[in-house]
Amino acid sequence: MENSTYQTALADTTQMYEKKVAELLKQLEDEHARFESAEEQLDLAKRLLSDHQNFMQGQKEIDELEVKLQEMYRLHETSVDELQSLKSEYKVLLSEKETLDEELHAVREKLLVEEKQRKIIENELVKLKKLAPENDNEFEDKKSYMKENIGKGSSAFGTPMGLHKSNQSRETLSGQSQRATIAKICEEVGLQKILALLSSEDSDVQIHAVKVVANLAAEDINQEKIVEEGGLEALLMLLRSSHNTTVLRVASGAIANLAMNEMNQGLIMSKGGALLLANTASKTDDPQTLRMVAGAIANLCGNEKLHMMLVEDGGIKALLEMARSGNIDVVAQVARGMANFAKCESRAIIQGHRRGCSLLMEDAALTWLISNSNTTSASTRRHIELALCHLGQNEENAQDMISTGGMKELLRISHESTREDIRNLAKKTLKLSSNISG
Repeated sequence: MENSTYQTALADTTQMYEKKVAELLKQLEDEHARFESAEEQLDLAKRLLSDHQNFMQGQKEIDELEVKLQEMYRLHETSVDELQSLKSEYKVLLSEKETLDEELHAVREKLLVEEKQRKIIENELVKLKKLAPENDNEFEDKKSYMKENIGKGSSAFGTPMGLHKSNQSRETLSGQSQRATIAKICEEVGLQKILALLSSEDSDVQIHAVKVVANLAAEDINQEKIVEEGGLEALLMLLRSSHNTTVLRVASGAIANLAMNEMNQGLIMSKGGALLLANTASKTDDPQTLRMVAGAIANLCGNEKLHMMLVEDGGIKALLEMARSGNIDVVAQVARGMANFAKCESRAIIQGHRRGCSLLMEDAALTWLISNSNTTSASTRRHIELALCHLGQNEENAQDMISTGGMKELLRISHESTREDIRNLAKKTLKLSSNISG
């Protein structure tokens, strides 16, 4: 019974423990199921966390991409603007290119024309070289604007020029032949073409052309045509731009020939000719060039209407400066200019056209005339004597004439001059002066 009791208790206990074990097993299974569920949730959580991290990383990358995209958009907009600007510039450049192409075509056409003209001119130059004087000074003999018969000469307009054409009886056959040849070349080549050669860059061409023009200018019949065709401007241009002694000398001589005409004198002065002549004198010491320049200015001195402008442009000062060269021919032209100037003034005062002291007093010309009145050159001495006589006839000059010894010089001239007409003129001047002072 005790054993049965123990067995019963054991069975109960065993049953109880089996029940507990079953419960524990069930509990274990439940726990295991919960563990697996938790493990799955953990895996899910891990996956979710991983996905979240990936999402955050992706979002960051997206944000960065958005920033880059915005930057690229800005760059794109800038590029579009630049492209539009470049397109506009391209259109402008294309338009300019078309314009330049047209201009280039025009220039090429012009060059072709000029090349043809150049070849024509070269052919004409060959003719000019055959006809132009070999001697640089030969053209001077065509018009003796250097002649010194001041007392009798006057221009066609009544202005005393102190100049005369060459005496036909004294012209040589060679001179006549050369003038005929020059006239022929002018007809064959044409004056315009000859004048065009004056602007050539080739000094040899300029020299030959200016010689022909100077010879043409020596004849009255050609002067008007030369001026009409722009020859005067071309000659003045040579004085302004050329540094070639021969060109300057011959151009000055040609201007001196043109200055024989009163109308041409006004044109020469209005175009700054006196100033250019004065500048030419200042940049050369060649006696022949100075003689031509002095001759041209001396011709301008024969027009009283131009005296004020001539003084203002330095024409008288230039004459006195050229006289310092001491060359007998240059000094003779200076004296001729003074005589022309003084005689025109004297006539204007007598006719009541002007009053006042002589303009020559302003440039110390009176002092020069007195100091050179005893020169050994007969022609120069005659010019100076005439100048002093005419200056002495202006009562406004009396004080200067007395203070500088001019009256004493007039007294000497009235007795010692080699020319009777000048002696008589000096006596008349002295008598007039004594009447005025009385």
